[in-house]
Amino acid sequence: MLKITGESELLSFDDEKGRKAFHHTAAHILAQAVKRLYPAVKLGMGPAVENGFYYDFDTEKPFAGEDLEKIEAEMKKIVKEGLPLEYFELSPDEALKLLEGEPYKIELAGELRGKAEKISFYKQGEFTDMCAGPHLTDVTPVKAVKLTSATGAYWRGSEKNKMLCRVYGTAFPKASQLEEYLSKLEEAKKRDHNKLGRELELFATSDVIGQGLPVLLPKGAKVLQILQRFVEDEEEKRGYRLTKTPSFAKSDLFKISGHWYHYRDGMFIIGDEEKNGETFALRPMTCPFQYQAYLNRSRSYRDLPMRYNETATLFRNEASGEMHGLIRMRQFTLSEGHIICAPEQAEEEFFGALDFARFLLKTLGLEEDISFRFSKWDENNREKYIGAPEQWERTQNFMRGILDKTGLDYYEADGEAAFYGPKLDIQIRNVFGKEDTLITVQVDFQQAEMFGMTYVDSDGEKKYPIIIHRSSIGCYERTLALLIEKYAGAFPLWLSPVQVKILPIADRHNGFCGEIRDELTKNGVRAEIDTRNEKIGFKIREARMAKIPYMLVVGDSETEKREVSVRSGKKGDLGVMTPESLINALREEIDSKAL
Repeated sequence: MLKITGESELLSFDDEKGRKAFHHTAAHILAQAVKRLYPAVKLGMGPAVENGFYYDFDTEKPFAGEDLEKIEAEMKKIVKEGLPLEYFELSPDEALKLLEGEPYKIELAGELRGKAEKISFYKQGEFTDMCAGPHLTDVTPVKAVKLTSATGAYWRGSEKNKMLCRVYGTAFPKASQLEEYLSKLEEAKKRDHNKLGRELELFATSDVIGQGLPVLLPKGAKVLQILQRFVEDEEEKRGYRLTKTPSFAKSDLFKISGHWYHYRDGMFIIGDEEKNGETFALRPMTCPFQYQAYLNRSRSYRDLPMRYNETATLFRNEASGEMHGLIRMRQFTLSEGHIICAPEQAEEEFFGALDFARFLLKTLGLEEDISFRFSKWDENNREKYIGAPEQWERTQNFMRGILDKTGLDYYEADGEAAFYGPKLDIQIRNVFGKEDTLITVQVDFQQAEMFGMTYVDSDGEKKYPIIIHRSSIGCYERTLALLIEKYAGAFPLWLSPVQVKILPIADRHNGFCGEIRDELTKNGVRAEIDTRNEKIGFKIREARMAKIPYMLVVGDSETEKREVSVRSGKKGDLGVMTPESLINALREEIDSKAL
């Protein structure tokens, strides 16, 4: 059991609060070890994070493998010393004196002058750190430690600041727990979309294009095309109307929506106002654009609900340190949609949007990996949001009532709402356990009035509709990343960019192989022929490495009998089949979207 400073309750490592204090303490042990070995290093910040901790250091040169081994060994020495963690407080002026020589800590403490009467510290042995906690009462429980990597990170996540060396690590109470975690981590690395997606030639990146701007290669682009067509067809079945709106607009549009004032740092601004008299911005979302479709003419209650959908290319000015493969980018494609409805229709439309998202996740095999977060505003940070507190409370209570009726097992999170309204976030974890938002459904009581969007109700009165913002499959590139990891690159047949690889044993078999490919293509099966002058064993291995679902081996016997020897990437040798029976089996698997 774990004891936290200042608390009488004992917690286990399985308890989230206990685990956070445990990892936070490990971060301080890391910082203490670094200061012992490299006294000139300056300290940044070191929080607990998902599955471990990190600490940022200002070093003359970044830590490498040998450095991490030395630091890890020193951490183990500190744990054996059994040092207690002592909590104390100082005034901001006293804190600044104590932190002399640590410029990053001084910056943080200086910001608290006039805001806090006291600043909290934790001391363990000769090491003292400014910190809000929580921490264990001593270092002894941190028995199994592993530093996993060192990377660059801008101080406080801003490109304007210096690049620091960020050391990541994890820690457990028992060595067996650490071994189990590291084993899972190795398996996760094999499935990492950043590695596997490049190896399978699904996407690439280019320094001359820039961070967060991946290039989808033909295979990756094909998977996105399959997904997009599937989603748009399903949306049409559900009464959505497709729009196609511009990728940028004048600042005037974003000023009406509030993005200019609440989201400008996340936008790419273009144009020269002094030269051209106008400023433009690339769109970070389609909301204000699709509203113009509604505003195209006057509306009646008979028009509602109106469901707009769009496969939209969006642009967000993410910090360099936030970029990660296809998970977080500066340009991405979103399955955007907005439902404009009367208040009495909002509940049913919310259910419909949620049901559609869950249908898509189930079809892709991702439903078991999700959780549901009710994201609310932070009433202590009101400048981040538009609207009066009573509007937020009313909307959040309305949305909570809807969520309770769904029977979802959801949790609530303050400060995660959009600036104009609360939302349901469908959260999903990647192979490393990091959680990201994949899909959102939001209830908006404000923007219709801001844009003058009205409808004439059955009583002849003009009223403002409710807007439900929703994505059906979320960001297509992020979904592709999750699918790569879920299936280790071996996609279900219906999603595979190449579904069948035809492998002639010799050149004389190429003619029959071409006939088979043409017949497969005619029946909607994506097939390629490997005509290289290589041995058949090599061709089979190459096709398996490329995660091709089915391989057709064609030699003299197959050509003579007009049959194919079928091999499955998952099930091995399936025997000899006629092209007709093969096509029927493949079509059944594709049409059923079997996983």
